[in-house]
Amino acid sequence: MWNSLTSPGMKTNLLEALAGLPDFRAPRGKRYPLWLILLLVIMATMSDCYGYRALEDFARRHHQALLESLELPPMGFPSDSTFCRVMMSIDFTQLAQVLTNWIRDGMPTQEGDWLGVDGKSIKGTVNNYAQAYQDFVSIVSVFSSRCGVAIALEQFRNKESSEIDVVQLLLANLGLTGAVFTFDALHCQKKLSS
Repeated sequence: MWNSLTSPGMKTNLLEALAGLPDFRAPRGKRYPLWLILLLVIMATMSDCYGYRALEDFARRHHQALLESLELPPMGFPSDSTFCRVMMSIDFTQLAQVLTNWIRDGMPTQEGDWLGVDGKSIKGTVNNYAQAYQDFVSIVSVFSSRCGVAIALEQFRNKESSEIDVVQLLLANLGLTGAVFTFDALHCQKKLSS
């Protein structure tokens, strides 16, 4: 089971990485392991299923195949409300760090790689719609063109930080050398080019 989700060259597979994430839920009423819920979210999202009902539909459609592939005992799969509760409560920073470590472990950056850096605002997080200066959550990603995945993510609120500061910190923490970075116009400033 576990080996089937490991790519060549990876030290840990996705299930082991997700299982290492601390479970924030209270023990009472916990029916499904956190790693299973997160795996379903990842698989459904990769299959263009967006929204909690779509996640539930995906889990129902693939229920038997998933039980067999993951060698799980007979069980039901999470409902849309379970997906919602987990996704609303999970620590995004911890999840992003687990996924980033897993991706970087299996797909290390090579000399001359092209990495696209961009920030996107999350529409559903906007507060103060009527204000001139709204508060919302954004995510900055570093995308590897060679691997076809984001190798790093960082979340921030625009009232607490700026995309420029977050990108500078993210790149410093990655410590990459020999890579070619592409940025949008926001980052084309003299003071940032040194």
